[in-house]
Amino acid sequence: MTGKTQTSNVTNKNDPKSINSRVFIGNLNTAIVKKVDIEAIFSKYGKIVGCSVHKGYAFVQYMSERHARAAVAGENARVIAGQPLESILESLASTLRFVFDMKMGYAVKSQERRVSHEDSQ
Repeated sequence: MTGKTQTSNVTNKNDPKSINSRVFIGNLNTAIVKKVDIEAIFSKYGKIVGCSVHKGYAFVQYMSERHARAAVAGENARVIAGQPLESILESLASTLRFVFDMKMGYAVKSQERRVSHEDSQ
């Protein structure tokens, strides 16, 4: 796969505008799909100011939240290199991670209580 645009690797700014304008792309076959490919696919939704690719996932930073939302709507579940993408807004991804962590913490604490309760009987 080939692309044209080369952007910054910065996709980790924590200001609200940046977070709301960032797309998380999961289930990505990074052995085949490279940064330039992601940029070529996602640039049709708006100006990309940053793109970073990691093992199995990537982030695309747009200039605006509107562009990020359009990318999520247009590319979620698209099959690239034999795998369906999971595209979500970073602000939503952060919320989901928080909820997941809270549930997992609760599950671990509940399990510990049950084990200690069973031990005391």
